[in-house]
Amino acid sequence: MTVFSVHHKTTYRYKNPIRPGLHQLLFRPRDSFDQRLMDCRIEVVPEPAEVRWIHDVFGNCLTLVDFSEKCEFLEFETFIRLEHTPENAPDFRIEDYARSHPFSYSDDESPDLGPYMRRHHPQDVEVEEWLKTFLQKDSSRPTGQLLMTLNEAIAEGFSYKRRISSGTQLPAETLRKQQGTCRDFALLMMEASRALGFAARFVTGYVYVPKRDGPLRLGGGSTHAWCQIYVPGSGWVEFDPTNGIVGNRDLIRVGVARTPQQAIPLSGSYWGDAEDELGMQVRVNVKTEGGSTARSAAAG
Repeated sequence: MTVFSVHHKTTYRYKNPIRPGLHQLLFRPRDSFDQRLMDCRIEVVPEPAEVRWIHDVFGNCLTLVDFSEKCEFLEFETFIRLEHTPENAPDFRIEDYARSHPFSYSDDESPDLGPYMRRHHPQDVEVEEWLKTFLQKDSSRPTGQLLMTLNEAIAEGFSYKRRISSGTQLPAETLRKQQGTCRDFALLMMEASRALGFAARFVTGYVYVPKRDGPLRLGGGSTHAWCQIYVPGSGWVEFDPTNGIVGNRDLIRVGVARTPQQAIPLSGSYWGDAEDELGMQVRVNVKTEGGSTARSAAAG
């Protein structure tokens, strides 16, 4: 078991006073068998008029922050501390009927998994063409091996590139460019898995990177993203195609969603002129208790 602490600060600056609108944060992890939240707090400048918590449609904990005063400086600072138990992955325990792909989910599970199996970008036929390069048509293959091959194909065949612009690029664009951010790679694996008949969902959170021990990383895009694939007998299994990780090792899960657009770490609005915005700075510090500091991977 490891104790992780995460300090995440996002700062906005404006040329003239603006009126902040409602902001939404997704930063509080839910307790589970593999991670237990020990501490969670948020500090906001200027003093908000209201802070409240709700659960979204996926059961994620959202923080809603509203303001009543104008400002030229807006800052959100969050702190979490949690116990983390890594899985011995890949250790797939798969139901007999699902050990080989293709297979169909059971009648009890398929109605609930349906929305996660549906392709969200079916127009991207490049996904199917890419799958043909390393998967033989009409052939059976061990399910666990197939998913690991897909994860490794993205980790080894694509280049990570930080992107200043927000959002997630379409899978076809990721395939054409052979590069992207972790959100792009997660979406590509989700769409490829769905094309193969799997249920897949998006995960947002943080990753601890021991090899990157050192000072804080500065700049935008400071959270990490990966995906989960539903495997009968193992449940929702973590796949991080950016780093080639299978299982939850070094991954701090904050929230899950059907699409990347539904799992934005921080979003909001303001009343003011567009040219008033001077920029955003993000600082993230992920460390082990009593241990070293590491930077989070970037979502871009």
